[in-house]
Amino acid sequence: MTDMTHAMLKGSNIPLEARAVRTVLRWTPGPGVPDVDASALLIGDEGRVRSDEDFVFYNQPRHPSGLVRHLPKKRLPEGLTDTVETDLAALDASVDRVVLAASSDGGAFGLVRDLCVLLYDAAEDGGEPVARFEVVPETGDETAMICGELYRRGDGWKFRALGQGYESGLIQLATEFGISVDEADGGSADEGPAAAPLPEAPDRPAHEPVSELPPVPARPPAAAPGPMPAPAAAPAAAAAPAADGSAEGPARQGGGYGYPPPPAVPPQPVAPPAPAYGYPQQPPARPAYGYPQYQPLPDPAFRLPPQGPQFQNR
Repeated sequence: MTDMTHAMLKGSNIPLEARAVRTVLRWTPGPGVPDVDASALLIGDEGRVRSDEDFVFYNQPRHPSGLVRHLPKKRLPEGLTDTVETDLAALDASVDRVVLAASSDGGAFGLVRDLCVLLYDAAEDGGEPVARFEVVPETGDETAMICGELYRRGDGWKFRALGQGYESGLIQLATEFGISVDEADGGSADEGPAAAPLPEAPDRPAHEPVSELPPVPARPPAAAPGPMPAPAAAPAAAAAPAADGSAEGPARQGGGYGYPPPPAVPPQPVAPPAPAYGYPQQPPARPAYGYPQYQPLPDPAFRLPPQGPQFQNR
């Protein structure tokens, strides 16, 4: 801070030579530190706003005249800033003063660190501040503060450091200066204009008549059920002899469902076994259950082949 910057105390004032000023709120952010929003109210000679349009804040960042503007926040090495710029020389004569306010979001101002107001000449970009005011809340429970005001004095303007707090927030501050705030709908001054109410539905009687339907003819009573008829016996299929000569039923022959059974296949003759190695084959023995076994008679024409002397009888 140079010698040209006025370090102001609460209640003090300084004259302004600048035709337009830039009022900057600056604080140090951090965990648990509330956010701070700057705002401005254009006050008439009766101590109230002329209309709700005279309230300039982040939801209404520009006055219709364009002479008071809320600028976006910036993060600087020294901290966060929120700015309001005012063209004093061009303001309407009905504006007696411009109140510079601040509101906290997420806690009271007792949790905001290093809050101060820096006043700059808007024509000097990057110059030193004209005045600096350290804003210290009185109780620490305030959620809205009037940091200072720009007010007319003769043909010029002055700046006064105030630091007046409101524990009820921006709603109390705004309503004190004539801003219309609909608290019944839960709105607040920093939420912008309230939404238009929805149209009401037309009145309807508590019980509407229900249109009558044609009567349904009665159904005649059903007759008592009589005894169920016995199912007709299915015709038996003629048994056909099987391949071994025994009789088979329809299920075995493959007939059923009203179709005739397939014709029986006659047994095929079995060829006798072929002789092996030139010797006649013996029929297989059959059990006789205690009776003598059948012995075929030898063939009288059978002769042994010639044998060597070792097999001849001597």
